[in-house]
Amino acid sequence: MKSEYIDRPAILAEVNAAFYQYEQALITNDVATLNELFWHDPRTVRYGAGENLYGIEAIQAFRAARSPAGLDRVLQNTVITTFGDDLAVASTEFTRAGNDKTGRQTQTWVKLACGWRIVAAHISQMS
Repeated sequence: MKSEYIDRPAILAEVNAAFYQYEQALITNDVATLNELFWHDPRTVRYGAGENLYGIEAIQAFRAARSPAGLDRVLQNTVITTFGDDLAVASTEFTRAGNDKTGRQTQTWVKLACGWRIVAAHISQMS
């Protein structure tokens, strides 16, 4: 891919906005927004720290059952890269109060007719 297609400023701004909208929804447990920002498709995948979720229905069920306590976190080393006009990868590390382990999160975002949506996510903790 030609370098002029990577990190186009307008596209990068769109993905940054979507990423930080997701982050705000995550720490405030805004389940409706979290669900909205995932692709509504059975092929959507979310590998969590303790669960593997296949399809939007499983992701939505996880969100509905998750405790809203202790979701606040601090991000570091966030890297968002766009490829063309409709594909992006967001990677970040995070820490939570009372937990000395570093978490890691990677999201694949695709621009669909409904806007930017996460089509795959992976969350893990370093031991």
